Amino acid sequence: MRLHAALVFAALSLNVLADLPTDAEMQEWPAVSAQISAKADLNTAQADGSTALHWAAYHDKADIVTQLLEAGAKTDTANRYGVTPLLLACQNGSEEIVRSLLNAGADANVKQRGGETALMIASRTGKPGAVKALIEKGAKMDAQDRTGQTALMWAAAEGHAEVLELIIQKGANVNHRLKSGFTALLFAAREGKAAAVRMLLQHGADVKDAIVTEEKAGGRDAPNGTSAVLLAMENGHFELAISIIKSGADPNDIRSGFTALHALTWVRKPPHGDDESGQAPPDTHGRLSSLDFIREIVKEGADVNGPLGPNARAKAFGAISFNQATPFLLASRNADLPMMKLLIELGADPMRPNADGSTPLMAAAGLGCYAPDEEAGTEDECVAACEYLLSLGADVNAVDKKHQTAMHGAAYKSLPKVVQLLAAKGAKIEIWNQKNNKGWTPLLLAQGFRPGNFKPSAPTIEAISEIMLANGITPPPPPDRDALPKKKGYQ
Repeated sequence: MRLHAALVFAALSLNVLADLPTDAEMQEWPAVSAQISAKADLNTAQADGSTALHWAAYHDKADIVTQLLEAGAKTDTANRYGVTPLLLACQNGSEEIVRSLLNAGADANVKQRGGETALMIASRTGKPGAVKALIEKGAKMDAQDRTGQTALMWAAAEGHAEVLELIIQKGANVNHRLKSGFTALLFAAREGKAAAVRMLLQHGADVKDAIVTEEKAGGRDAPNGTSAVLLAMENGHFELAISIIKSGADPNDIRSGFTALHALTWVRKPPHGDDESGQAPPDTHGRLSSLDFIREIVKEGADVNGPLGPNARAKAFGAISFNQATPFLLASRNADLPMMKLLIELGADPMRPNADGSTPLMAAAGLGCYAPDEEAGTEDECVAACEYLLSLGADVNAVDKKHQTAMHGAAYKSLPKVVQLLAAKGAKIEIWNQKNNKGWTPLLLAQGFRPGNFKPSAPTIEAISEIMLANGITPPPPPDRDALPKKKGYQ
């Protein structure tokens, strides 16, 4: 009986000894300590290559790490994914474990398969002690991962100012730039990390830094010339954006094609997009709202009447020309009445047109809108914006260089209420019932003769037709689309 019990115990012991990494994974620490004392194979690995030392580092168990190392566990064993115990310790930011592993011979410059070094991981985690330990063991400051990012960039994006200072003092390049055009300062600004921005500026980062690439654009939403101010503002970090301007950035910087005031119009009211969820403005971070930001940036010298250049591209397909557009015209385009009123208070010219002669009233009415359901500004908001502009003296019968009127705008955006408002405010049918440079009258536009969303708008057709009939004009039936000449612009 005693012999049988001894055999059973021995079998159980062998099974336990063969399962050391799993016990460590399950945090069965007494069993792990017992196996270390029993001189189990400390470097046995699970199917994915993870050892007990991996799991002890992962679970932040400094005492077990020490036991394993003193008993002879290998420090630089990588699992199937190329991860070593040191990389896991850096992920936790454990100074004690990082130092233990380094003192036992772990490579301070070990990399994951993507090229991310231990220093990058520790810098992203943000624990200064772990970073110091790596630096003391020779970690390379400017090592790059496969995308070109450095430890400095990881610390900046996460806002770890103390870690930034440690790395910079050891010679890290503050102005290293990725192929995307981003630098550490631009990452910190985009993420709203004010302390990191201050630290980088104190150590030589250029406050006027902007995305610079050899290509035409630095990314899908970040063209060349996009500054730290724009990146902060576009992500709702208005207070940080103002602080960067106060540190020396230009409030009228137009290198991206847009000033901050212009860009704020679509930050506040982005297009709805073509899905049900649409787009929403960014959450506001800090003390300043977007309207507060306008007041502050104007105090710092932003020009409320600053025009865009000829190369400024409209932020929506087919939109009203941005050439010479002011922030007020673009706010009108989005029917952003609070922003419009504030800009007027701050000195904006409500009558100033773009290079085509298109007025803010035309913009508010919907001129150039080819996707009515996707662009900013509801019908009621457009009515309110047009009423406000008319109260300021806007000319309801103005005609731009493309022979378009506010009534054309209402037809573009399928806004029957705006059609009725313009007629009630004196829009003359002999002026607006004319073809624009594409050959489209407001009625034709409402009937769907335009690029983009060419579905007819029955309510708009009805509103325009009623006005025409009231003026003794019989609305012509829509022409046969297939019979139209194949002219650019027709669908």
